[in-house]
Amino acid sequence: MIKSVFNWSGGKDSALALHHVLKDDSITVDSLLTTINGHHQRISMHGVRRELLHAQAKSIGIPLDELLLPEMPSMDTYNLLMGEKMDAFKRAGITESIFGDIFLEDLKQYREEKLAQKGLKARFPLWKRDTSELIREFLDLGFKTVVVCIKDTVVPEEFLGRVIDLDFIKDLPSAIDPCGENGEFHTFVFDGPIFTSAIPFTFGEKVLRRYEAPKDQKDSCYSDTQEQPKAVGFHFQDLKLDQ
Repeated sequence: MIKSVFNWSGGKDSALALHHVLKDDSITVDSLLTTINGHHQRISMHGVRRELLHAQAKSIGIPLDELLLPEMPSMDTYNLLMGEKMDAFKRAGITESIFGDIFLEDLKQYREEKLAQKGLKARFPLWKRDTSELIREFLDLGFKTVVVCIKDTVVPEEFLGRVIDLDFIKDLPSAIDPCGENGEFHTFVFDGPIFTSAIPFTFGEKVLRRYEAPKDQKDSCYSDTQEQPKAVGFHFQDLKLDQ
């Protein structure tokens, strides 16, 4: 039996990948691993409140393990903290780390290399599947998800806060991947076959945040081979757990 940790973002790709893994009798998922912005107490990148993440894990029924990151961690800091977490998992008998990535080759290679350094393997249940087919499979299975983050100037602002359905897919501009696999948008899954009950929530405010590119040449994200990118903006839809 393969003992694994599942990298849980709270979004639709994670949910669909976990659904497939849980149907595989050769794998056990010992815990869900989520990176948290310790300053804002929210899921990294997605901006979802920590209490909503806890509600997801409780409904799924798998223990949650959180990796707390500083407000603006460098890649070196991230790699150090994640490496320590992987060491702990290996000591606990974990042999695989599972991801919901679909087609980003550089990211897949990065994950595989970092895990190999720790003597662990990476698994990608959705790898290279057609994203148009994936989003329809996701909906056909009864999953429900809401868009909580969109990339500024890439996705029209009116898509923020929408529940993904067939109309959403039809309305989405053709240049945008239907699963947002290029980072165009992120989601929060609140119902579906992996949950014992739906996650109740209410909508909060919408905010725009901009993030500057690294200026320190010692930062792993810095590159002197090309013009440095300007600040990147993201619109976030806040959600609140409805208790």
